Formats: sequence, C-alpha cells, structure tokens
Amino acid sequence: MTTKAATNVHVHLFYGADPRTYRKGDDIGCLYGYHHAESDEFRLTYSQDVGENRVVSVARRALKAALGFDVVHAWRNRAALLATDVIWTHTEQEHLAAALILKLAGAQGKRPLLLAQSVWLFDKWGSFGGPRRWLYRKLLARADALTTLARDNADLCRRYLGREAEFVYYGLNTQDFPPVEPRQWQPNRPLRIAAIGNDRDRDWRTFLAAFGGDARYEVRLATRRRVPREWHAPNVKIGPASGLAKQHELYAWADVIVVPLRPNFHASGITVMLEAAAVGKPMIVSDVGGLSDYFPHDTAAYVPAFDAQAMRQAADRFVADPAAALDCARAAAACLRERDLTTQAFAEQHVRITRDMLRRRRTPAPAGVAMPLADSSASSQ
Repeated sequence: MTTKAATNVHVHLFYGADPRTYRKGDDIGCLYGYHHAESDEFRLTYSQDVGENRVVSVARRALKAALGFDVVHAWRNRAALLATDVIWTHTEQEHLAAALILKLAGAQGKRPLLLAQSVWLFDKWGSFGGPRRWLYRKLLARADALTTLARDNADLCRRYLGREAEFVYYGLNTQDFPPVEPRQWQPNRPLRIAAIGNDRDRDWRTFLAAFGGDARYEVRLATRRRVPREWHAPNVKIGPASGLAKQHELYAWADVIVVPLRPNFHASGITVMLEAAAVGKPMIVSDVGGLSDYFPHDTAAYVPAFDAQAMRQAADRFVADPAAALDCARAAAACLRERDLTTQAFAEQHVRITRDMLRRRRTPAPAGVAMPLADSSASSQ
C-alpha cells in the first residue's frame, strides 16, 4: 500500500520570528502556534533570518516601511517559498512580500498555494493612495485564500476587494499562560489597575484620564510606545514589561485588567484578553474591533471608546460588587475553555482551510462554469 506523501507547508513569518532563535531555550515551537499543525499529513518549515549588520538592517526596514512589506526578508527565503506546496503567513507584511516573490518567479511561482492572513491592511486601506491600492490588489490576487482575525476585518475585505475572507479565531499559548479557574476576587485598596500592550490602537489617553491622578487607584501601564509626559500622574507607573516573567508579575499584581482601545477593525487587544481570561482577572474593555465575537458581553465590562467616565465607573462597580467581578472573570475563563481559544485550535483552522484549498485545486470546475476570479476591480474608499 502506497503511503500518501505529506503536504509541505512553509510558514513565512516576520524577520525576528525564526523559530531557531526566537525565545531560544523556551521550547515554545513557532510563534503564534503554527507548529501544532505538524503531522504525518503536513510537514512544516519556517522562514529563516539572515544575520545583518546595522546598515543593512536599517536599509531593509526602510524599504519595508516604504512598501508596507518586507521584500528583502522574503527574497532571502525565496527558495523555500517556491519549493513548498502551501505558504502560510500571519500578516500582510508577510503575504504581500511572498506574493511578489511568487509573481516574479513566473511559472515556478504558480505552484505554491498562498494562505494570506491580514491584520492591519484593511483598517488602513482607505488611507492608501491609488498606486498602493493598485499594487496591493495585484499581489492579493495571487492569494488562494484570505483570512482575518476579526469578523469586522473580513467585512472590510469584502467591501474593498469584492472577495471573501474567512474569520479565524486567534488563540492563547497555553504553555505560557495555563488557564486557571478563578476562585475568589477581593479588591485591594487602592484598586490595582493594569494595562499592557504595544498595538498602535491602544488608547492610553482615555485610560490615564480615567484612572490617573485618583488616589483610589494604583495604576501600572506596560508599553514600549511613548506616552506623552502630560498624561502621566503620581499614581501611575509606566514602563515596558519585557519577557514572560514580567508579564506574569503584572497580571498577578493586578486586580483588574483594562484594555483601552481606539476604534479599529482588527481585534486589537485580543491577546491581552486571552491572557487575562487565562489568569482569572476581570476585564474592562473598549467595545470595538469585534472583540465581543471572541468574548461575549457577560465576560468583560465593555465600555464605549473614548469614554473615561464609563471606564472608571466599570472599575467602581467591580469594587462595589466583588461577586459580580468574580462572575465576570469566571465567564471569561469558561469562554476561553469552551470555545477552545488556543494556538492549537488556531493552527487547526489553518489545517482545515488548507485542506479546502488543496481539494479545490484537485477538483477542476465543471465545463461551462467559470471559477471565481482572485482579482477584483471593486473600487475602494
């Protein structure tokens, strides 16, 4: 009996995420958990970083900033991109570059299937000029399947490109954050408020307006992004939380985790929500970005964007009713468990989509039936 050959999947990640060196020694596998898809059916390889001096690094990053994707990193990995059966990417910064390499390769570049996952692309689409939108459409046309991490983002893809994108659920690395069942919740005095994140859509201004300068709260803000000095307050400690140990320390210290956000379409803040649910802390979250598709409204105190008063009132309600705060944390933990919001499930979604792509490739369209075009001339706004 002949054994069916495994499908080769190449995971093209950003420069710096090479599994050979990323958190070396921690044995976490691939960042984002794609390694969970490794099996007799799928054999995975990963993009590799090439050492570079400061001048080359600056030049590569400058070109990436100009184009919106890292073509140099993809070019260095072109042999792996062209030799595989399927390519997976995590953001547009990788899939646009991979698509360009495939197009430049001509007939050789037609072989690999490309699963293109976008995060920020459609949020920013309306701000792009005509030439950039034209280029991105041409490159997106090479993708065999489009995915996003938020339903709102998938809707934008349909609006701008006239193509369907599948919403896939992002997941928690349970090795880094083993889920626990919340048993009790009793607030400290002052209430310990923590926020963490580096995403461009974090709304630190509203967060600090809600809790800064009020002695009822002790606040820690962990971010690498610059926070204007005029927003600082005596009861607020600001600084990065680098490394897993520091993150766990912050979560353990906090009574409440706040995820303050500006309106967006890409589920900004979902990683922190997953982690807060895992460690059993009640959450206050700006109701934007499709986060409620992951965690329904009974699992967090959702508040309107830019509403410092609502954010503060949500914290005060937790203090006034500790049982309700505990119920909220328990509901989030249950949601995490029941919906299987893990990196294992995230990888399995990619496996399912890949099987569908392979099946479509093997099954030609019936005579007289046109296959849907990957490209679209739908106008954008």
